[in-house]
Amino acid sequence: MAVLRLLKTLLLVAAGLVLIYQVGLLIMVIWYGVYNPSSTAVMQQTLRELRREDPGAALRHQWVPYEEISTHLKRAVVASEDSNFINHSGVEWEDIMRAWEYNRKQAASGSNAMRGGSTITQQLAKNLFLSNSRSYLRKGQELIITYMIELTMDKKRILELYLNFAQWGVDVFGIQAAAMHYYKRDAASLGPSQSARLATMLPRPAFYDKNRDTRYLRSRSATIQQRMRLVQVP
Repeated sequence: MAVLRLLKTLLLVAAGLVLIYQVGLLIMVIWYGVYNPSSTAVMQQTLRELRREDPGAALRHQWVPYEEISTHLKRAVVASEDSNFINHSGVEWEDIMRAWEYNRKQAASGSNAMRGGSTITQQLAKNLFLSNSRSYLRKGQELIITYMIELTMDKKRILELYLNFAQWGVDVFGIQAAAMHYYKRDAASLGPSQSARLATMLPRPAFYDKNRDTRYLRSRSATIQQRMRLVQVP
């Protein structure tokens, strides 16, 4: 009997701690809806990894307001990453299931090639608060934060945060740093072709930082450029 009471107490304490954690996350999400973060969880994780090899490593990042980001780039990213961004409520369950089935088949065949089913909002949730690790627990927390973000922010703010903190290279974060790194120009000056190439890099930023002219990069960029006019952005 005493053991059962102890287990019940421990479960209540654990539930309370989880609730406190979730409330804390919600407060941070609300804060980021108004104030710009100085860094993100993924940025901090990346910096720690880089400093294992080079203690003096630093990230390249510079905030730029939404209005100072090329509309071509906004359209390219939405066309590439989340074509229904304007209309969905944060999660596209059909895309998640298709990605899960694809990844299951790839794993069964011994392939490491994986496909994501995450929306821009889900990617923002991961970038801000979580990590690049893959687990069901992390994915579950990502979904909770995604709905928090959609509940408290409008689409313009979500896209603004995403573009400013997405990883675009080994140590490059945010579209302003990416535009300077790859094209020596501001984010506002990016053209359609440049925007499409940058959007193509998003799933594998460190790889494309070192391999900037692959056949897939050229082909996928051309496809995205054709789709850009078909999507809506805030």
